Amino acid sequence: MAMEYEPIMAYTDEIQDSVSKQEKHLRMNIGNADKIQDYDDDSGELSQLALQIYEPTIANKGEEALLIPTSNSRHLPLGPLHQQQPQQQQQRLVSLDVFRGLTIVLMILVDDVGGLLPAINHSPWNGLTLADYVMPFFLFIVGVSLGLTYKRVSCRVTATRKAILRALKLLMLGLFLQGGFFHGVNNLTYGVDIQQMRLMGILQRIAIAYLVAAICEIWLKGDDHVTSELTLLRKYRFQWVAALVLTIIYISLLYGLYVPNWEYQIPDATSSSAPKIFSVKCGVRGDTGPACNVVGMIDRKILGIQHLYRKPVFERTKQCSINSPDYGPLPSDAPAWCQAPFDPEGLLSSVMAMVTCLVGLHYGQIIVHFKDHRDRIRLWLIPSSGFLVLGLALDIFGMHVNKALYTFSYMCVTAGAAGFLFAGIYLLVDR
Repeated sequence: MAMEYEPIMAYTDEIQDSVSKQEKHLRMNIGNADKIQDYDDDSGELSQLALQIYEPTIANKGEEALLIPTSNSRHLPLGPLHQQQPQQQQQRLVSLDVFRGLTIVLMILVDDVGGLLPAINHSPWNGLTLADYVMPFFLFIVGVSLGLTYKRVSCRVTATRKAILRALKLLMLGLFLQGGFFHGVNNLTYGVDIQQMRLMGILQRIAIAYLVAAICEIWLKGDDHVTSELTLLRKYRFQWVAALVLTIIYISLLYGLYVPNWEYQIPDATSSSAPKIFSVKCGVRGDTGPACNVVGMIDRKILGIQHLYRKPVFERTKQCSINSPDYGPLPSDAPAWCQAPFDPEGLLSSVMAMVTCLVGLHYGQIIVHFKDHRDRIRLWLIPSSGFLVLGLALDIFGMHVNKALYTFSYMCVTAGAAGFLFAGIYLLVDR
């Protein structure tokens, strides 16, 4: 039987009185909302439902014209809470799901086709290709999701504990996948080699960036009521300070630390003799080339060169491959650093990955505090344009776009591109 819907304000006086009684009863039961929220989310579904009914979520504010059935409304029993109280329908941000799906498709494409088409594979060093957008897009999506997840936090300590546990699970999963627990396609042996296993990786970087952004969103936001762009910046000013501090630390270390000469060794595959030792001459500051950059030096000192990635992208540069930009045999005059391990998800480069996540967090905050579609689009496109222009300008003036180092210019260009793509998807899907 078809049912008509109309706003709750069109209800009869009798139903309004009964609903008012239910609201009073509900306020008495959940007056102490903080105590209810202290329980675990998985075991407190009823409490969460009560809170959602009592107070509309931020995502639905401005859309409180609730619709409830009017056909046979006088015969509705006035008993259970879920039958009496109109429920808020949670609106899912479909554009974020579409963005995530497109990024996964892009990841699969570059993984499967990148070997056949080097032009879409990761850039050998400086520059930007299609594959270089995957990682920052994922980090941007994580930031947007965090802005929606922590729009209202009742207990900061509990939320922090859960964020740490989630990050640890993701970190351990990354180590598990890289630790040799799964054999290769053509290698039926497997096992864990603690002395040689790679410590950093994609999941580890996402875990670190997620944790930093989550802690910032939980602890570093004010109590200001957001009514404009200025009040939005004021409310989250400490998060922008954190992003600025991380950027200053990265740039200062990248261009300020001294990189001495170093050496590494690789086993000789043709004989059982002692490993071959290669010496790399540096003695410089501010170098952003493959051999003498600070990112690699910090990883070698802290993680150990044996725990770094052994097939770095710079093996496809012209100095290291006769088939550049694809992998190939070494040229006769190849420099000593061509076979050195280097981790593209290293410690220092992950600092700028945190900033990408914080940028995505800002876009999520715009969704929470602004309900008009035009306001959201405008507030997304302004920083996206600024990031894109700044990144391209820095690349022109010498701070090259580089995914392996995750340079500040690379962060700006990819964050700006992510913002434009997200805004475009939002216009097509959610508007």
